[in-house]
Amino acid sequence: MRRRLLSSTLVVAVIAVLLLGVPLGLVVGRLIVDEAAKELRSEATRLVEEVEYARIQDAPLDPQQLKQKYPERYIQIYERGNPPKATIVGTPPPSGHQMMEDAQSDSGIYVRVSRDKDQVEQDVRARLLLIVALAVAALAVAVGLAIVQSRRLTLPLQDLAKIAERLGSGDARPSKHRYGIPELDRVAEVLDRSATRISDLLTREREFATDASHQLRTPLTGLTMRLEEIVAAADHPEVVQEEGEAAIVQAERLTAVIDELLAAARRQRHAQAEPITVDDVLVQQVTEWEPVFRGSGRELLLEGERGLQALATTGGLGQVVASLLENSLRHGGGTVRVSTSRGDNYVVIEIGDEGPGIDDAIAGRVFDRNVSGGGGTGLGLTLARALAAADGGRLELVRRRPAVFALFLRPVEEKGRTRVVTGPA
Repeated sequence: MRRRLLSSTLVVAVIAVLLLGVPLGLVVGRLIVDEAAKELRSEATRLVEEVEYARIQDAPLDPQQLKQKYPERYIQIYERGNPPKATIVGTPPPSGHQMMEDAQSDSGIYVRVSRDKDQVEQDVRARLLLIVALAVAALAVAVGLAIVQSRRLTLPLQDLAKIAERLGSGDARPSKHRYGIPELDRVAEVLDRSATRISDLLTREREFATDASHQLRTPLTGLTMRLEEIVAAADHPEVVQEEGEAAIVQAERLTAVIDELLAAARRQRHAQAEPITVDDVLVQQVTEWEPVFRGSGRELLLEGERGLQALATTGGLGQVVASLLENSLRHGGGTVRVSTSRGDNYVVIEIGDEGPGIDDAIAGRVFDRNVSGGGGTGLGLTLARALAAADGGRLELVRRRPAVFALFLRPVEEKGRTRVVTGPA
């Protein structure tokens, strides 16, 4: 590209120089010749006047003085009289290489002034050489400007190509380079926006993989537990059937969790909340987690008002409750109570235990990603709050010691209100 810019600029400069220089050279040459002829006519006229004045004064002409006054001129003066007089001054130019001009007066004085034409042609050549030198200098300046301009254009283009190649290789860092050229700056802005979008997509893909590994662990644990119960109850067909049905439910929940994660990763959860019976979800979760707590020597209780309804998704609410129960199992202690109540504007689900609670150092950041006080992944509470927000609810830490989390859900009366929320980023 740089070569094409240089060649095109040079061609344009050459054409411009030719269009301007050739006519200028012709005009300058013609002007020099005309100026030389005009000067000869002026000298001839002046000599006529001088000869007439000398005649009036009855003074003779001094050829030597005329030669000093008009150097490099061949002068012929003829005076009519009896006898006629002729005065010759200077050396005649070579034949065919002379310029001459005549002048005469009414009193019979005739003057011819001649000069060597080669001197005029030499002056014309000198001026033409000057024009050529200026043209060459103009071409050199044009080439220099073309080099500067080509570098100003090609270097940013090469930089943009490297940025695009880096984006294609997965390095989605915005360059924030600007070049002072509006068109190229526009391309750079578009690439930066594309880099931001690609970075966001890559971040969400990584988060999805991390979130999936964390969120799928809970249903898989429950499914494994049910399968172990089936194996342990192999001699009791009715128990095997019951546990097998529970394992099927766990598998269906696992599928629902995958759908929830995919929707969250693609930002496709938009106001999907619908009226659900809170007890159905809580009873299912307590039933699934009670054997695990019992195996750890702890008790899991469901308390509070029954028959409450709220706006949520069954899968989202189940994941939030499961995350809180798992968090209590891993980091809490004593009896875990799941209590429900109805406030003025919310249906409230509180989950608390009798453990040591949450350290003051992380209490304010307990919902931040990758923040954990007990060697966990630091994702459970982050995802739980995101899932609650996706359904239009809110998850808060209402007490630090012992820890109590409260999930605020919208009551069914808000179904007719327009509300659009999005899932986790």
